[in-house]
Amino acid sequence: MAKAASLAARVEELRRLLDDANYRYYVLDDPTLADAEYDTLLRELEALERDHPEFADPQSPTMRVGTAPSGKFAEVKHSVPMLSLANAFEGEEVAEFVARITKETGDDTPDFSVEPKLDGLAISLRYEDGVFVRGATRGDGATGEDVTANLRTVRSVPLRLRGVAPKVIEVRGEVYMPKAAFEKYNEWARENGEKTLANPRNGAAGSLRQLDPRMTAQRPLAFYAYALGEVEGAALPATHSRTLQWLRELGLPVSAEVDVATGSEGLLAYYRRIGEKRNALPYDIDGVVYKLDRYDQQRAMGFVSRAPRWAIAHKYPAQEMPTVVESIEVNVGRTGAVTPWVLMTPVQVGGVTVTRATLHNADQIARLDVRAGDTVIVRRAGDVIPEVVRVVEDKRPLDAKGHPKFPAYVLPTQCPVCGSAVEREENEVVARCTGGLFCPAQRVQALFHFASRRAMDIEGLGERFITALVEFDMVHSVADLYRLTVEDFVSMKQRADELADAVPETVRSGKVATKWAENLVAAIDASRTTTLERVLYALGIRDVGESTARTLARHFGALDPILTADEETLRQVPDIGPVVAARIAHFFAEAHNRDVIAALRANGVHWPEGAPQRAADGPLAGQTVVLTGGLSSMSRDEAGAKLEALGAKVSGSVSKKTSFVVAGEAAGSKLAKAQELGIEVWDEARLAAFLAEQGG
Repeated sequence: MAKAASLAARVEELRRLLDDANYRYYVLDDPTLADAEYDTLLRELEALERDHPEFADPQSPTMRVGTAPSGKFAEVKHSVPMLSLANAFEGEEVAEFVARITKETGDDTPDFSVEPKLDGLAISLRYEDGVFVRGATRGDGATGEDVTANLRTVRSVPLRLRGVAPKVIEVRGEVYMPKAAFEKYNEWARENGEKTLANPRNGAAGSLRQLDPRMTAQRPLAFYAYALGEVEGAALPATHSRTLQWLRELGLPVSAEVDVATGSEGLLAYYRRIGEKRNALPYDIDGVVYKLDRYDQQRAMGFVSRAPRWAIAHKYPAQEMPTVVESIEVNVGRTGAVTPWVLMTPVQVGGVTVTRATLHNADQIARLDVRAGDTVIVRRAGDVIPEVVRVVEDKRPLDAKGHPKFPAYVLPTQCPVCGSAVEREENEVVARCTGGLFCPAQRVQALFHFASRRAMDIEGLGERFITALVEFDMVHSVADLYRLTVEDFVSMKQRADELADAVPETVRSGKVATKWAENLVAAIDASRTTTLERVLYALGIRDVGESTARTLARHFGALDPILTADEETLRQVPDIGPVVAARIAHFFAEAHNRDVIAALRANGVHWPEGAPQRAADGPLAGQTVVLTGGLSSMSRDEAGAKLEALGAKVSGSVSKKTSFVVAGEAAGSKLAKAQELGIEVWDEARLAAFLAEQGG
């Protein structure tokens, strides 16, 4: 009995902690639990409920994963109709709206509750005695669809209200898909050959109306409350703005942008303020909403048709517009990715004139079947590059026989910048130029990576300087960095300042400060003395990170054996599989890459070489180690390198395959997981003693 009581108490404690975490995250925007801690508590609760079915509760935080498909949605009659809003597009319409209210209420300075108009799906949540019992879509305003099971998967929808809740309360609000979640989902969809979502609104609506709630659970949805329907057993505040505060106290998320404004000037000032930050908001909006704040004045104004006379939506310019594709081009990115894009008839989208839009990749072109001459819908949200959402097939140009006038687009097989082959590997979404260090389009990123701290560590040579060096045709490969002089850098900066119309007084007077240039040349010169693993990493071979570069350097001991190694030889290196082996072999087989390496050597870049160091026989051979927290006697990178030299594989995550974890100061979730799995944990003193024994 005592054990059962203890388990029951733990279950309730976990539910309380998770509910509180959801409240702080979604309502207060003040999270106190890290994601890893939240996940650990949730897993513990799931395990307890699985092992002890008697603790099952439909309101538990674990019930958000979705249940089996329902087959179809039942109808829900709204006890209080869910009304639509009249729209305003110009300031004059807002002024007329306020003037009408002033005249009919006799209030010369009426207050309005103001809020962003989220671009999502309107829903109603019904709570009885504080417990969520039903959720429905707006439908036609009188009748909606029962999507309760799906809404249970939305973490920001509380399953139980906080504090003293009314006997019945229906909360109206918007389910939406955050911008970042929308972009992340579409990126995943493109990489996995799945259909992308057209925009966040369609993503929210489609996700919430999935017949299988488990599908909804996989979609990143959120919710904001903005109004009430039926309420029983509670006296409402006198104003809408106070009601929103009350909803927040009950545990329902309310937008942080809600406010109170007075008169038409106050409304227009709010419209401009939200418009200025629209692109930075984490969710899409298509306008702002003004609601007369006092409920007695709302009642006096009444309704017309199916819209209240005391509220209006002030819309922003559309972020989706039709236009015509003039041509399809490709861009070669800094990593060699070949990205198709369209040149379009100029169109205003979201208040900005756009002439180009991305098509992401060849798969996206195939799914859309976009062709030159097509009328397409273009979307622009925030600072996101405009993208083609869909083709308006009814407007496609046809020939006399009714066939498409323009052929389907095919990605080029040669890089338009350097002429190298464009290849798309099996199971890869992105096609890439194989030019590597030779391709000018990839030069800036190649140089930036080469100079970075973990590569050649050229202090002070940042992307701004590198971009200017490439733009002024002063470097063509990483090897050219070692031919630069102080005069070259000073000349580069003068040319850049002149183009920016910002020539410093010191330059105009002939007194040029050169200390910064001298420091850069000194940093480049210092990097000539390096290590083989740094050079291998700095070359930017695809999928060759620091760990793989270190493994290659130790396995071969020198660069020349790597240059001549075939795929089969490379596959014998620990932790190098067939894909990475093929990429390494291909990189060194390219004549222009070998030329760059020869130029580096000719320009004085050198490193010690010696006999191969095989770690397979080391004391930690076959063991996987995880480092977490801060170490005082060495950096984590240094500790990792020493452990790898003794044969260990250093991993970034804890699993059942982990041999032991080294936990330093402020170790967090990785230490907790190791303890949960019963994995051996070393402190820094034990690590130092072990390394000392091994001569490290």
